[in-house]
Amino acid sequence: MKKSGSPETSDGIVNLLEQIRGLVLSARKTAAIAINSLQVITNFEIGRMIVEHEQQGAERAQYGKEVLKILSSRLMEEFGKGFSRSNLEYMRKFYLAYQERIPKKSQMPSGKLPALTATSSRQGELSFRLSWSQYVFLIGITDNRARSFYEIEVAENNWSLPELRRQFDSGLYERLALGRDKEGVRKLAQRGQIVVKPQDVIKDPYVLEFLGLDEKEKYSESDMETAIIDKLEHFLLELGKGFLFEARQKRFTFDEEHFFVDLVFYNRLLRCYVIIDLKIGKLTHQDLGQMQMYVNYFDRYVKLDNENPTVGIILCQKKHDALVEITLPKDANIYASQYQLYLPSKEDLRQRLMEWAEEAGRSVAGERTEL
Repeated sequence: MKKSGSPETSDGIVNLLEQIRGLVLSARKTAAIAINSLQVITNFEIGRMIVEHEQQGAERAQYGKEVLKILSSRLMEEFGKGFSRSNLEYMRKFYLAYQERIPKKSQMPSGKLPALTATSSRQGELSFRLSWSQYVFLIGITDNRARSFYEIEVAENNWSLPELRRQFDSGLYERLALGRDKEGVRKLAQRGQIVVKPQDVIKDPYVLEFLGLDEKEKYSESDMETAIIDKLEHFLLELGKGFLFEARQKRFTFDEEHFFVDLVFYNRLLRCYVIIDLKIGKLTHQDLGQMQMYVNYFDRYVKLDNENPTVGIILCQKKHDALVEITLPKDANIYASQYQLYLPSKEDLRQRLMEWAEEAGRSVAGERTEL
C-alpha cells in the first residue's frame, strides 16, 4: 500500500508524468509525419528516375514494362514487397501526375533526396501532405481539377483513406460544382471548398447511403431522423465544413401551439444556425411555408445580434425547382435539396454538370444580347 503524499502520488509527479507523456506522443506523431513525407518524396523521385529512363529514347519506352519487372524483382530482393511491379507503376504515374507542380530546382540528382521540409506543397516545394495510399487513390482520378480539389480537402479536413473514397464515390466535387459559375469551379479546384455564404455548403443531392435505409421499403421521417442521429458522424461529414450538431426535434411555442424542428445545427464558419426539415416524398408549398416560419422564429428569438441569419434546408425525395422559385422570395435563406439513399452515378453527375454549364452559358449570352 502506497503512503498518502508519497512522491508517486504527489501532484508534482503526476504533472511531470503528463508533460513527458505529451512530449513522447508529440514526438512520435512528428516522426510518423516525417517518415510518411519522406516515403512520398522517395516514391516521387523513383517515379522521376523511371520516367527519365524511358525518355532516353523511343526504343526504350516500348520496353517499359520489362524494365519495371526487372526493377521490381531486384528491389524486392533487397527491400521487400513495397517495390512490387504495381507499386513501381504507381510511382511512375505519381511523378507524371504531379511533375508540373514541382519546380525543376526542387528535383534532386539521382540517388539524392532534398532535406525534409514543412508541410505546405501549395507553394510548389517538394513536399506532400498526404499519405502514399491517399496519393495512389488520387492519381486514379483523371480530371485534374477534381484531383486537386480532393487533395486540398483531404489535407484540410484530415480525411482517412476510406473517407476520401466515400467523398469521391459520392461525387462531392461534381455536386459542389453544380450551381457555380466558371470562375467558381476554377476556385473550387484551386482552393478547395471555401465557405463564406450559405450557398457554399448546399449540395443537391445529399447522398445518405450510409443510413442503411432501403428506398424500396417504407420508412417514416422519424425512421430517417433516428438513422441520421445513429450515424451522426457520417451525416456531419456529408453536410460539410463547420457544422456542429445542437438538437433534434427542437421545440418552440407561440400562441400556445408547439412546433418541432427536425434537426438543428450551427455552422461556425457561417456563424449561423442551420435548421433541417426531413420530408418523405414530394416537396410541397406547405413545406416551404413551414420552413419559412421556422427560420423567422430562429432569426427573431434564437440567434444573437452578432450572428448571421438562419439557414433553412429541406431534404426531400423529390423537388420541383419552379415551385421553390415561385413560393419563396428571392432573398429567402431557404434551400430545398433532394436526398438519395445510394451512391450516385458519376456519369450522371458529370452530365448534369455539363448541362448546367451549357444552360448557364446560354443565360449569360442572353443577358449580353439584351444589353
